[in-house]
Amino acid sequence: MIQPISITSLSSLSPLGKTPEDIWQAYKNKQHYFSTKHKNLVAELPEELKKEIKKLRASDSKYKALDDTVLFAIYTTRQAVKQAGWQTTDNFGVNIGSSRGATALFESHFEFFLKKDKVKPLSSPTTTLGNISSWVAHDLQTQGPEISHSITCSTALHGLLNGIAWIHSGMCNKFLVGGSEAPLTQFTIAQMQALKIYCHSEQSEELYPCQALNLNKKQNTMILSEAASMACLEQGHTPNALAKIIGIGFATEILEHSVSLSTEAICFQRSMNMALGNLDPNQVDVIVTHTPGTIKGDLAEFTAIKKVFGDKHPALTCNKWKLGHSLGTSGMLNLEMAL
Repeated sequence: MIQPISITSLSSLSPLGKTPEDIWQAYKNKQHYFSTKHKNLVAELPEELKKEIKKLRASDSKYKALDDTVLFAIYTTRQAVKQAGWQTTDNFGVNIGSSRGATALFESHFEFFLKKDKVKPLSSPTTTLGNISSWVAHDLQTQGPEISHSITCSTALHGLLNGIAWIHSGMCNKFLVGGSEAPLTQFTIAQMQALKIYCHSEQSEELYPCQALNLNKKQNTMILSEAASMACLEQGHTPNALAKIIGIGFATEILEHSVSLSTEAICFQRSMNMALGNLDPNQVDVIVTHTPGTIKGDLAEFTAIKKVFGDKHPALTCNKWKLGHSLGTSGMLNLEMAL
């Protein structure tokens, strides 16, 4: 077990909504939040949230050129910091990442380049990975360290891990962490289709198109989603804590090829065992799984859980059947679901 880290606030923006009340109500119903875009199933933000992001973009001339990933992050971090009661003078750290980054903006700039043989002046600074955390730090006026990174689907949770490491080092006592993803472009979806892991368009009429955690499915059913989710971390025990982190785990999968995963998900096993530490596995009530809706990915994760917990494993649940896979943000949405 590690020295406790308190989660003092959580804020998200997803197809389920933005407030804890709306999100909880969405989790309690039996419907999914998929719609059709570019002739493919996706999970988009509700229209009222799109309007709020549009309003945020118009609120500052400097924000007009930013990608949605940055605006999603600014929107959710404002809410998270407000809930935690942090002040700019706290000089908290910021670690926010993204799997795909400013993909919509990058594609737009590249298309402009192909047509005009030149690029717009802000094409570089607005598409660099570091511009998520730097713009958030600017917006919140914090003087703490700012970090951006991309570690595919575990991006947000690696931000959580980094925040814990910084706090334990004594270099910060507060850290704002999370992920932001806006991947619903034709090019990004085409990439997933090229890997043959995306849900087929003809499944749009099915009751539950994404079959995440269904271990008997016959085809891959992953569906992309846009979302951002942030958490405020503080050292030790705090009276306003939503939860305390007492164990963490991490591992790296040894690849056979660029998108491989071992049949028993060795990396999952190692990270779960590390997070458990000396804790009796029987004390774990529920596991919120990653399970993106692919045949091999879901099965490998389930096999890893059985290796760690045995046949009498904890209850398993997931949210991707309802709101899709938000890539780098997904881990933080799982944390939100748990709380």
